[in-house]
Amino acid sequence: MKKELSALRDLMAIRGIDCYLVTTGDFHCSEYIHDYFKTRRYVSGFTGSAGILMVTADDARLWTDSRYFIQAARQIAGSGISLMKQGEDQDLKDFLKEHLQAGQTFGFDGRILAADDGEDYEKIAREAGATLVYDVDLAGEIWMDRPALTGAPIWKMPDSSTGCSYSQKIAEVRRQMAERGVTHHLITDLMENAYLYNLRGDDVLDTPVFFSFTLITPDSVFLYMFDEAFAGNDPAEFIPCGVQLRDYHAVAHDLAELPADAVVLADKHSVSYALLRAIPATCQIVDERSPLAFMKAVKNETEIKATEYAHLVDGVAMVEFISWLQREVAARAEKGLAPLTEITAADYLDARRADQEGFLELSFDTISAYGENGALPHYSAVAGSEATICPEGFLLVDSGGQYYTGTTDITRTIAVGPLTEKMKSHYTAVLKAHIALALARFADGTTGKELDELTRRPMQAVGLDFGHGTGHGVGHVLSVHEGPQSISKRGDKVKFLPGMITSNEPGVYLEGEFGVRIENEILCVADADGMLSFRNLTLCPYEREAIVTEDLTPTERAYVDQYHAWVYESLTGKLTPEAEAWLAKACQPL
Repeated sequence: MKKELSALRDLMAIRGIDCYLVTTGDFHCSEYIHDYFKTRRYVSGFTGSAGILMVTADDARLWTDSRYFIQAARQIAGSGISLMKQGEDQDLKDFLKEHLQAGQTFGFDGRILAADDGEDYEKIAREAGATLVYDVDLAGEIWMDRPALTGAPIWKMPDSSTGCSYSQKIAEVRRQMAERGVTHHLITDLMENAYLYNLRGDDVLDTPVFFSFTLITPDSVFLYMFDEAFAGNDPAEFIPCGVQLRDYHAVAHDLAELPADAVVLADKHSVSYALLRAIPATCQIVDERSPLAFMKAVKNETEIKATEYAHLVDGVAMVEFISWLQREVAARAEKGLAPLTEITAADYLDARRADQEGFLELSFDTISAYGENGALPHYSAVAGSEATICPEGFLLVDSGGQYYTGTTDITRTIAVGPLTEKMKSHYTAVLKAHIALALARFADGTTGKELDELTRRPMQAVGLDFGHGTGHGVGHVLSVHEGPQSISKRGDKVKFLPGMITSNEPGVYLEGEFGVRIENEILCVADADGMLSFRNLTLCPYEREAIVTEDLTPTERAYVDQYHAWVYESLTGKLTPEAEAWLAKACQPL
């Protein structure tokens, strides 16, 4: 049993807590979080980005989704924690309804749990006759060498990459507040705050945001930040005139002082349970998305032009990497040299991105998964146990970069040697699904659920499918995963709009064998007749050696040839001679 789990149970006994949840999140309900908040990882050993650990005196269970089933099982083996598979095993909330008993005390850290989830747990505790405590960070208390929580320096986005000023944005927010009859708007989402002020920071790895809250009224704007964010500079150099700066930790106090008749717009999916409870009970809560959610999701022409350049330089990095990878794997095998590993391959790609103009950082840790590791959708190679890359089969690489001009996310499944017929047929099936979405034409009002169904049909026709969504929104120099739109089985609440950027990433995963995923970023555009379609932003060839050409329809073959012609025209002349020669061959017509 992990000593951290034992220490948590000891503290639970001292505090009289019978059941405790260690959730994944921060004070802003973010997906990617600062190391300070990785308490679930600390206690359980599971490193995935999503999961909840439930601990009692004699039981411990970890709930996570299908992306992490295999990884989680490996990482918690022998820890005393059981794996609960979301969608297959009993849901956590249903489990608590059955097992929480009257007189027990149930707890969690309400500062890092979304308000909608917190209210569900509150109801479960109340109906069970249990006492709820939400102001305890037990996992953090046992973490002796916990990283510090401070603010890193912020910086201004260049006008050439924004296309809309703070004054324009705040005016639109207030207009929508007035339409909804709202007197106060609480913004906790880090991406929405960064977007509003056209500022970026370095408080979260791979996501250029800064710790902040905003409270907007019809005539005031309060911004809550760490002093360290200004790095000793005059805040007026960064903060628009009229915005009142407050200490980062003062937001709960100020919310408690709101007028009794305040009407507060607060999205319960991004506002924490603790902050929601700080608002006086007499206030009316309007649980809706912030106007900023759609404002930042629908990119303007300046943002689109800027992100096109980010994809251009990112394409250069990818082509330099893939051409090097295939040459290097073959050369090492021929010369009898030590093979590349998943990590050395990822390091080379990361270095090529760092070479590009305007590079800031990665948009997430590069996933480099060889052979059977490719069947883990969010695999993370660990130094010392990473796989070596043999001159056969697939290397799946999911990666992206943050640039001053945009955010990229791309997956390529790369042949590093001879492929089996099974590998080729599965790759082609995934490619057909990828093409189905790329060529989709759809009416205004279409949702991501409908697009998800369309994408899966070519794979389902041959008995294949995948557990994750088909596509997620992508931010503009913000999070690589952005809402409110998504292309998934659950994406039925938001219709697609011109200007939205989304990923197109079907896949197939055969445990113990291999995985295939193909991902481009696509821009939603309006056709002259009012129909909507997608335009590719990502510039990188598909894997020709894996395509079974006869399995493609004429339309699909034409798409691949046209895409490759565009890639070649865009990137030629910007590469090293070796990569240029590789690109010319990779982009030849099928």
